[in-house]
Amino acid sequence: MTRLQTNMGEKPDDRDDDADAYTIPEFCRRHRISESFYYKLKARDLGPRTMAVGTKVLISKEAAAEWRRHREQSGK
Repeated sequence: MTRLQTNMGEKPDDRDDDADAYTIPEFCRRHRISESFYYKLKARDLGPRTMAVGTKVLISKEAAAEWRRHREQSGK
């Protein structure tokens, strides 16, 4: 199996491990949440910080880590 292939039951796709920033679909895949849930969090101002790069919206590794810390602290 190549690095780009996945099996059911595997951990989140790790091909983006070396990325400095994630697209929204990559962020959702890495954090095992649906994109619709991401947008619900964002609407409640509970999503990660994002940055616009051209026409793309990206989430830095640092912002993702900060988001996880906040979620752990709030218990939500």
